[in-house]
Amino acid sequence: MIFQMKTALSSEAFARIDETDDRLFYAEPRIVTHIDDNAIAAIKEFFDQTLPRDAAILDLMSSAFSHLPEGFPTQRMVGLGLNRVELQVNPALDEYIVHDLNANPQLPFDDGEFAAVVMTVSMQYLTNPVDVFREVHRILQADGPFIVIFSNRLFPTKAVHIWRVTSDAEHAELVQHYFSLAGGYVEITFLDRTPQTDEYTDPVYIVMAKKI
Repeated sequence: MIFQMKTALSSEAFARIDETDDRLFYAEPRIVTHIDDNAIAAIKEFFDQTLPRDAAILDLMSSAFSHLPEGFPTQRMVGLGLNRVELQVNPALDEYIVHDLNANPQLPFDDGEFAAVVMTVSMQYLTNPVDVFREVHRILQADGPFIVIFSNRLFPTKAVHIWRVTSDAEHAELVQHYFSLAGGYVEITFLDRTPQTDEYTDPVYIVMAKKI
């Protein structure tokens, strides 16, 4: 693995082809799903099995869809993303905040505000992942899970270099490495929830951990 035995990752690892302001790239709403229906169904099933019910949940780097199962009971579902229109039309959200994590990795929430945090198919765009993982730890309640889900799709000009040059298996190692560098997480776990089907499906990979 290209970062094996390292305690930190170089700034070059997080360089992007397009370094212009992310808010410009995401200014136009994209009211679309970024993975196929089979993958979405697998994510919904995983959330149904894993997320706490009747709890406060944060959807980090959210968009027009959070992929919660229909009727899933939440106390409060908050989305944080870059496009206001996408967040407004997201049917799962009770409230939202427009915030650029690459410009400012500090999360605008109180300590221990959420019982769970999810990030779905957006990991590849973070330029300050360890700082964000530390902030997620701060806003999580004790034993709360941080669930990172990724596939193999991306906007190549906005994905960071290290993600573009590594494989799916290495992506899993990379996200686990972020958890380790951030500190304060236990039970760092990788899961392959790619649907078992004869037809094509986007892969579904999950790395999750709990706050100590």
